[in-house]
Amino acid sequence: QVHVVESGGGLVRLGESLTLSCTASGNPFSINAIDWYRQASGVQRELVAAIGNGGVATNYGYSVRGRFTISWDNAKNTVYLQMTNLQPEDTGVYYCAAHTRCDDFWGQGTQVTVSS
Repeated sequence: QVHVVESGGGLVRLGESLTLSCTASGNPFSINAIDWYRQASGVQRELVAAIGNGGVATNYGYSVRGRFTISWDNAKNTVYLQMTNLQPEDTGVYYCAAHTRCDDFWGQGTQVTVSS
C-alpha cells in the first residue's frame, strides 16, 4: 500500500514560479513511476509530467515542455514539479499518482491558481 500527499500549491502571478511536492509513504520502494496530472474546472484531467523510479526517465505534456521540470529525491521519497513562467492556463488542481506493479495510488490534489 502506498500513500501520496501533494503540497506546495498556491496563488501566483503570471510569469512566476512554484514548486510542488509529492511525498510517498507506506511502501514507497514498490513505486515504479510517479505522474503529475492537473485538472482545470470543466476540463478533462491531463498528464503534466511523468518520471520513472530514481529519475531515469521523464516525460512532459506538450504545453509545459521547457517550463516545468520533474525530479525524484529518493532520500526523501518525494517527487518535485518545478514550474516556471506560469500562465493562467496552468491553473487547476494538481494531482500526483504513484504507480506500482499492481495498482495506482492518487493524492488529494493541491490547487494552483495563476492570476493575470
